[in-house]
Amino acid sequence: MQLEIKDLTKTYSNGVRALKGVSLTIPQGMFGLLGPNGAGKSSLMRTIATLQEADGGSARLTGLPEGDLDILTQKDAVRRLLGYLPQEFGVYPRVTAEAMLDHIATLKGIANSKERKEIVQGLLQKVNLYEVRKKNLGTYSGGMKQRFGIAQALIGSPRLIIVDEPTAGLDPAERNRFHNLLSEIGENTIVILSTHIVEDVTNLCSDMAIICLGEVVATGNPNDLVTQLNGKVWQKSVEKSEIDTYRQTHQIISTQLKGGKTRLHAYSEVPLDGFTPVTPDLEDVYFTKITEKMGVMSV
Repeated sequence: MQLEIKDLTKTYSNGVRALKGVSLTIPQGMFGLLGPNGAGKSSLMRTIATLQEADGGSARLTGLPEGDLDILTQKDAVRRLLGYLPQEFGVYPRVTAEAMLDHIATLKGIANSKERKEIVQGLLQKVNLYEVRKKNLGTYSGGMKQRFGIAQALIGSPRLIIVDEPTAGLDPAERNRFHNLLSEIGENTIVILSTHIVEDVTNLCSDMAIICLGEVVATGNPNDLVTQLNGKVWQKSVEKSEIDTYRQTHQIISTQLKGGKTRLHAYSEVPLDGFTPVTPDLEDVYFTKITEKMGVMSV
């Protein structure tokens, strides 16, 4: 089973071209979609989730036992196989988690009350909310609401799950719990993790893409993408007042304040005078691809 996206385009009524011929092949497992705010990630996710129309291109789920599905035209069939956790979602503050999940299960077509109860209780245990199942959703912390969001996305045993910026605003402990949950889910389905947090993709995903200005600028295994940068990333600590000068003469991919000075990371296929080599990571890949696409000397 895999998701095949070809030449997907989307332009909004205000003239913003959110997707410019996006093509991706997304296999079963955890797939990371990285990009800055406004890159087109949410537009792509909303299109795949059947929440908005594409202007052109195609998107298909292939390898299903019941046959391939056209996401852009067979929306009802796709929704029966889909779990979706958007970047922002509301909850009914005076409804308990148990009652809300039961209601959502009913909407998903699970008519048998005994079956619904078993599914709801199983999901609440899976996301570690069973002990607070009788509490109103309005009393939940941010992390608890995110775990509730995953629970509702898992109703109906979906084959495709989309999570959009799921760890934004979570504390480290909640983020770690969320990572473990997503990893477990990704063993048996397609999970698309859309985020701007590079570390989330590093920790969770075996395949990924970087999107910028509505276009895919890199795809592949995160480790392979990092390996391609070996010997091409250099660093130097400078005074803040020197940054603009280096930006004019070097391809600076990132800057970070360290010990009162600014640490520059630069991309170059040959050694740079005054710079030392550094072992690259996925963040260096991300910033290199983004700066190349945006045509600027730093991000």
